[in-house]
Amino acid sequence: MFKAFEDLTNGTEHKSFIAYVEDAYKHLQILTSSLPSSISKSKVINVIIELGFIKNSDTLEAFTKFIEKNSQINIDEFFKLVSTNDHTNEFCKIPKICASCRTKLVTIENQSSKPTLVDLFCGSGGMSLGFTQAGFRTIFANDIEPSCIETYLYNHPEVNPKRVLLGDIQDIASTVNDYTLSEHVDIVIGGPPCQGFSNANQQRIIDDPRNRLYKEFVNVVATIRPTFFVMENVIGMKIIAEQIIQDFESVGYKVSFEVLNAIEFGVPQQRKRIIFIGNKIGVDNETIFKKIHKKNSSIETTDLKDAISDLPPLKALNIKNATNHESKEHGYFITSMTNYHKKSYLSNINCNQTPQFIYNHKARYNNERDIEIFSRLHQGDKSDDPKIADIMPYTNRMDIFKDKYYKLIYNQPCKTITAHMKFDCNMYIHPTQARGLTPREAARIQSYPDDYYFKGPYTKTYMQIGNSVPPVMAKGIASEIIKFLQVQKEDEQLIFPLSIK
Repeated sequence: MFKAFEDLTNGTEHKSFIAYVEDAYKHLQILTSSLPSSISKSKVINVIIELGFIKNSDTLEAFTKFIEKNSQINIDEFFKLVSTNDHTNEFCKIPKICASCRTKLVTIENQSSKPTLVDLFCGSGGMSLGFTQAGFRTIFANDIEPSCIETYLYNHPEVNPKRVLLGDIQDIASTVNDYTLSEHVDIVIGGPPCQGFSNANQQRIIDDPRNRLYKEFVNVVATIRPTFFVMENVIGMKIIAEQIIQDFESVGYKVSFEVLNAIEFGVPQQRKRIIFIGNKIGVDNETIFKKIHKKNSSIETTDLKDAISDLPPLKALNIKNATNHESKEHGYFITSMTNYHKKSYLSNINCNQTPQFIYNHKARYNNERDIEIFSRLHQGDKSDDPKIADIMPYTNRMDIFKDKYYKLIYNQPCKTITAHMKFDCNMYIHPTQARGLTPREAARIQSYPDDYYFKGPYTKTYMQIGNSVPPVMAKGIASEIIKFLQVQKEDEQLIFPLSIK
């Protein structure tokens, strides 16, 4: 992603590049009200170079032939659209795609005095987003899943792409300072994958190789020596909380933990997570948790309807193996926002901005039986409802699959959004439409802003969203921690008012 045409080396990069250009094409189609009757070739070349599609005019012809051969883009319309993308202002129409704009954003961010952040197991970037909104600057992020890194890079144009690393944390834990260029780190955040947590005995959990990753988080903290860290995980991790505290204390950190629920932050779902906060400057972490609770006490509960009711109605896709199919009936990966409701919750997640686009609002495939089940169920109904007894496919295992189907309730918070949605959304049936939730609806429930575009294969967008820390929840935690960092810096300035040369 974000490689110029001249730098492409293999089929995977070719595919990513085509998607990159097609995204620009779709955005400009939506943003451009009328096309010019004639265009200047030199201007088109300059804009395409600024966008980062090519490096010099000599490759324009090869670029043109490549796009015509490998995409559905109308190249004449594309060039006209590109000619309307004005770079005379600070930023063009599509700054997240434009190489020139992204470079400016990175420069502006690097010149700021914001406290610095390292995000481990960053996923699609929800936790980074919340901390960024609270005033932090990300200087390094890492994940092992390619689609997560693709999403992260797209939606965090202010972060230097050379510092967003795809790879196993085990390979970087001891050398992470090489990636941060030894820049001081104010906070390390992250949520190590947690497949091995269960109700098994404590020793078995500690020894489970799937849980080694939290130890890598400890190793990075020990190497970087940030002022604070925040580690998030499922509440099953509570069973080894004391061991985790000992591990962090052994490398010099004072640690506390609590189980927090995203609903308390105004997120429209029940989502309990264990949060560990540690620091090396003697701050009472319990004070931070108390401040978080006090702020949350004035936040009203948000319902599912507040989050998704303004999105265009869709029908379930009834075409097999057609995840790339787009239509008004079944939805689009990118389309214009036409019916936005400025409700309190939506204003909050969109930072009081009116979105121009809807991303990832596309219904998934369902067979006729499931669509019929979705149609018969009422809000709050599940698999054991008599209305679907004659077509229920799991009657012999009803004790196991009683929640296999569940129709969500509009006027209540949603059930916990999980990565299981990548397999099906039968447990997340839309309250008033015979289909499962779209990725955009799931993202709204997770408190992602509407301009957050989830990249990668369709089903993996659900995985990315389901594994996320809700940005609003992350922001609520970050907003309290940053106050202590600001006090610390003020104290340092009082002690050392002049720089020593």
